[in-house]
Amino acid sequence: MGILNKLEDAEVLDRVVEPTQKVARRLPPGPVRDTLYGTWLGHPVHPMLVQASVGAWLSAGVLDLRRGSDDAARRLAAFGLLVAAPAVLAGTADWSEQHEQQMRVGVVHALANGTAIGLYGASLLARTPARRRALRYAGLGVASVGALLGGRLSFRQAGGVNHAESVPYLVEPGWHDLGTFDDLPDGRPVRRMLDEVPLLVLRRGRAADVLSDRCSHLSGPLSDGEVSDGCITCPWHGSVFRLFDGSVVHGPATAPQPLFETEVRDGILRVRLPGAG
Repeated sequence: MGILNKLEDAEVLDRVVEPTQKVARRLPPGPVRDTLYGTWLGHPVHPMLVQASVGAWLSAGVLDLRRGSDDAARRLAAFGLLVAAPAVLAGTADWSEQHEQQMRVGVVHALANGTAIGLYGASLLARTPARRRALRYAGLGVASVGALLGGRLSFRQAGGVNHAESVPYLVEPGWHDLGTFDDLPDGRPVRRMLDEVPLLVLRRGRAADVLSDRCSHLSGPLSDGEVSDGCITCPWHGSVFRLFDGSVVHGPATAPQPLFETEVRDGILRVRLPGAG
């Protein structure tokens, strides 16, 4: 859609994005942010939490088609508001660590959802069933716009998806030569190419750790990151992965990095995907 393409490139939104991002990042990296990201789940938790609010509000809209269902619709609207709080927090955490075009769409997505929350809140205070019903339907309409933008973020702009998912499908089974082992700097991460797949290689004495180099969060170059305590930190958004198994230590990444088995034969570092024969 043309209007959504223009939204991605609307630099005027940066006036809102930049100060809002600073506020969103005040929650320091650690267990709380990792919980909001969904590192414990293996994928972002925000889309899952959103379903509770949307389901409650959509159910209220169905009940509003029937006379005498105002009390039940009000309870559903209230429940949707209650469970919206953790969804907003998780979405804010995700949004604060995205690319600029994603953040522009995301800030309008948040505005739409915030307006929907306000309309549903107003419906609880309205005095007549007709006014409450009108406010709930208005909230559902605005929430639908928010859902459209959320879909754009997820499926068109790839916000929240695993950007390393394709690696196992791009690498042929079996062992592959990656270059002369002694040419690798000891203790410093470097990038090596396996056909079109970039790999992070860290030599440790006579052994090496090898992971996919594109961060699963947003494809940041891990080989440009810092190594500490057996982990690599992405230079783009600060995701931390263990080098020996690719697992996520800290978000915003939620998916692990593909890991490669290694061996040195005749002075050549060779790699393969685990179980690839």
